[in-house]
Amino acid sequence: MIQLSIFRKKEDKLKEEGSCRQGKIQDLPYSGNGRYTPLLDKLTTEKAIEVVRETFITQLEKRMNLMKVTAPLAVEEGTGINDDLGGGEKPVTFHTKNYDLKGSIVQSLAKWKRLRLADLTMEPGGGIWTDMKALRPDDILSPIHSVYVDQWDWEKCILPHQRTPSYLRSQVEHIYEALKKTEATVCGLYPSIKPILPEEIKFIHSQELLDEYPNLPPAEREKAAARKYGAIFITGIGHTLKNGLPHDKRAPDYDDWSTACEGEHRGLNGDIILWNPVTGSAFEISSMGIRVDKKALIRQLDLSGCPERKSLAFHKMLLEDKLPLSAGGGIGQSRICMFMLRKAHIGEVQAGIWPADIREECRGKGIELI
Repeated sequence: MIQLSIFRKKEDKLKEEGSCRQGKIQDLPYSGNGRYTPLLDKLTTEKAIEVVRETFITQLEKRMNLMKVTAPLAVEEGTGINDDLGGGEKPVTFHTKNYDLKGSIVQSLAKWKRLRLADLTMEPGGGIWTDMKALRPDDILSPIHSVYVDQWDWEKCILPHQRTPSYLRSQVEHIYEALKKTEATVCGLYPSIKPILPEEIKFIHSQELLDEYPNLPPAEREKAAARKYGAIFITGIGHTLKNGLPHDKRAPDYDDWSTACEGEHRGLNGDIILWNPVTGSAFEISSMGIRVDKKALIRQLDLSGCPERKSLAFHKMLLEDKLPLSAGGGIGQSRICMFMLRKAHIGEVQAGIWPADIREECRGKGIELI
């Protein structure tokens, strides 16, 4: 087994918190002498990246009735528009030179997209997608995490009766069909890459996952389920489970993770996770959900201990019925390229910054970072 020890300096702490999805580089069927051998060379990889991107977004746009809109790289501070993801990640901030204006580099566009839907007066059933570029300096560097994040961020207007698990599942299935079509296209063009996605994606609530694997921490539960089913959608991420802990942390003001839905279960959100045989790990490619309505926003702000956010511009608009009901999410562009091209490291499909010791260790394992 090939392991990059440098990437796991903080992994033990993260596992204790139940929020770690680190990828480990494993011995591969097409590797020799314990050394990673990519299936595509550098030049072919660059061409294949474009194939993956173009195929997937074409499929997504068509299946989900989305139109492309321009997206910001930065938003104004103090408006509540930028996201703190799991609740504590701090964005990169800056001041403009000739105006007293403070901005922050986006971490995601979950709330901005909902504002944009209102501005465009989109009808229910219609939606938007953006080519989001972001910086997340609080992420822990690993084979599947870098500081730079590129996502297809999407958002759709919905009606009140669509705030249900069944509607959420329908959107997941659209995304999964786009993934399968993309894999089929890639495998047709590059015969060295073989299809591995199962025919259907498995839906499982985070409480059901805990019930099935009660002695495993969250990351290991995901790994076991992803290996078993090949592709899973874990719902209800953010609310406290029967063991007194959430499966993972979620910010309180975009996805609805607290509404009662089926039986004793709560949450109208979730993550799409694939089994990645290259990294030997559960491989998250999307976080998404039905967005909070007024009741869910108030409830989740209180549960998260930050009711003061109600006074922020975005939150006030939502509480005053000035924003449409919506569903949305982010889909990792480099993650999908990495998965589809069977790469061992996100730095093989994305230009980024890496410490010299990481680059040196990767090179020693046969991994060439861009």
